[in-house]
Amino acid sequence: MIIVRSPLRLSLGGGGTDLESYYGKKGGYLVAAAINKYIYIALHKTYNNNWIIKYSDTENPKTFNEIKHPIFRESLKTYSSFSEGLELTSFADIPSGTGLGSSSSFTTALIKGLQFLNLEAMSPDQLAEAACEIEIDTLKEPIGKQDQYIAAWGGIREFFFNKDGSVENNIIYKNVDDLIEVSNNFLLVYTGSTRKASKILVEQKNKSDHSDEVMLKNLDEVKNLGLKFCSFLKEKDFNSYGHLMQEHWSLKKERSPNMTSKEIDDIFNLGISNGANGGKLVGAGGGGFILFQTNQLNDLRRKFISNGLKVVDFNVSANGTEIIKV
Repeated sequence: MIIVRSPLRLSLGGGGTDLESYYGKKGGYLVAAAINKYIYIALHKTYNNNWIIKYSDTENPKTFNEIKHPIFRESLKTYSSFSEGLELTSFADIPSGTGLGSSSSFTTALIKGLQFLNLEAMSPDQLAEAACEIEIDTLKEPIGKQDQYIAAWGGIREFFFNKDGSVENNIIYKNVDDLIEVSNNFLLVYTGSTRKASKILVEQKNKSDHSDEVMLKNLDEVKNLGLKFCSFLKEKDFNSYGHLMQEHWSLKKERSPNMTSKEIDDIFNLGISNGANGGKLVGAGGGGFILFQTNQLNDLRRKFISNGLKVVDFNVSANGTEIIKV
């Protein structure tokens, strides 16, 4: 049995500029972190050469085209040269639809496992691009490229999305102690609702595709904030980072009326009134997790828990998508 794991991610600034509808015009930039919450894919040869695919459902396809799960289907059609049957099982530390990039982590893990069986290696960049081709080019998901790249690479990185579609990145911290310090300045709180990112991302894509000046100006400002966020992270000026999150969240809410809700606003206000310097919804919006920056981590955690909210402790994952068992 082979087990592959791929980290989920936190977008730390500049999110939304990784969509082609924006970076193709102006170039994108963002900062992202991989965290120690993972998507796992297990691959195991079957005794009778049957194909078995397990996720929230179970499939027993005779051909790849019969597979209902789109990422399993297209990844197997593209990357499986395996003549014998396989049992493929996916499981996760955190459910999908929570704004942590789970679909792209799933895709990078699956391709990594299939390529291992093919006795072929991919660099992190090649793996990320392969996942982008499945999700964006083949399945036409209205998503950006950050999730695939941070999942493949791991750590905390700044990404440059060039107009020609190429992507460059720099690691921000190399020392494990620095990664721990970052984790100790942030709190992740579940809003209690999942959401499908595509509705909000389609709105953004359509407006950017048609050169909507308001949307493009919003993303210009978000990109500039991403550069400031990166500077504060490099300086370990977490307080300034936290205060800047307020501006980022305000800009994000301007993009769509579906970005927030009364429940999300209530959680946000609870955090700010109890020691958080700032916060923002992670992912496309509409649900999932809120990331808060605070110097009073334990006090704020207790406050959220006493109000019946789920707090997810995390550390930054230094490693990207990797084989953890052979």
